[in-house]
Amino acid sequence: MAVAGCSRPPELIGIDNPAVPAASVRDVSRKRIFITTTREATEVVGAFYSANRAPELGLASVEVTVPPIHTPGRLERAKRLPPDPRTEFTIVDPVIYKSDDAFISEINRELATRPAGQRKLLLFIHGYNNTTSDALLRLAQFVEDTGFKGVPVLFTWASAARAPRYVYDLNSALVARVKIKEMADILVRTRAESADLFAHSMGAFLMMEGLVDAEQAGYLGRRKTINHFILAAPDIDIDLFRTQIGLLPQAVREKMYILISRDDSALRLSRRIAGGVPRVGAADAQELERLGPTVIDLSEIDNSSSGSHSKFAGSPEVVRLIGAGLNTAGRRFGESATPGLDRILDGVPIRIVGN
Repeated sequence: MAVAGCSRPPELIGIDNPAVPAASVRDVSRKRIFITTTREATEVVGAFYSANRAPELGLASVEVTVPPIHTPGRLERAKRLPPDPRTEFTIVDPVIYKSDDAFISEINRELATRPAGQRKLLLFIHGYNNTTSDALLRLAQFVEDTGFKGVPVLFTWASAARAPRYVYDLNSALVARVKIKEMADILVRTRAESADLFAHSMGAFLMMEGLVDAEQAGYLGRRKTINHFILAAPDIDIDLFRTQIGLLPQAVREKMYILISRDDSALRLSRRIAGGVPRVGAADAQELERLGPTVIDLSEIDNSSSGSHSKFAGSPEVVRLIGAGLNTAGRRFGESATPGLDRILDGVPIRIVGN
């Protein structure tokens, strides 16, 4: 809980730099990110959405700019306002959509800018202790570093973004669970060829609950092809996870990847809060592999700029590994036939169990 007293970086959404507007910097990389949310809107400068829970699903989009000096695995975030797009990420041009049709139309417009084979969605569900700005910046950095070619979509639920509010966040994830189907109903109406699902930390708990609900309702994987289900550092009770994954069909488990790390300090804390029950993201790789998914053990990775809980984005080697899997249709992570993967893994302490 020591991090609770540290000041957070400023919120950035919709804040441009009047001296150096993001649009004036020609060599930035631009990522348009679509947003689905169970947060309430707010007029607080830079926040866009608050930590309060909304009764209706919100729909929006922003453009995130990645500075030309960006280094893979790092998130060059402004410590004060306004951000400088030449050296820092910015989040500009926020748009709120009044209807599902308007939201779908804009996603389709973005998909149409991609060639056939790249018209897919990446749905990202963030974890505990995140603001909307936190989640957007992390997703943009992840998309940049993996080289994902499709259209990113963020599902942001009402995290309090305060370390001591763990129980509030867990309950917010449960509140958001009922909106997963509504979000899925919207996304399957787009012209996307397929989708990849990626969830981090407590977001993995929400994703698994949504998958179980979809399977029990009879529509999981039957309306749109899902290429991968990726759970990074999942903050899920190991006994609950056994129940969840046991309710999913073999076809889903074969496409599931779990990124774990025994040195995950955030999961050590959540284990204490949970009464000592192990969390999936720090569990034994062989034990998890017996449940059906492929396990990617990052325990020996020690170069993550974002700490032990976010190695999926903070280690250059890890984001390249994930990118190789996301961008190669029809192959499993770790298969030698995946272009460039042998080179990526050469000398890098990543262990893949279950391939």
